[in-house]
Amino acid sequence: MKKKYETLSELRWQCRRGMLELDVFLQKFVQHGYSKLNEQERQDFYELLEYPDQELLELLLAQVSSTEQHINDIAGKIRQCAAL
Repeated sequence: MKKKYETLSELRWQCRRGMLELDVFLQKFVQHGYSKLNEQERQDFYELLEYPDQELLELLLAQVSSTEQHINDIAGKIRQCAAL
């Protein structure tokens, strides 16, 4: 099981990355999409947060796909929020 964040502030802090583009994607998602996730989707999101910055950015920009469908699914949800 992946890390569960105790507070929204802790999750927001974890979503701060070294790239502005990632910060925009992730912060917007936490603000607008995270609360709509079920427990499994939250676990998928936590797993995605463990990816290295460059790989995470490529997933969120749909430049690459993961071999794991649940990672592609959560990346798609993040992209949808970024488009709002």
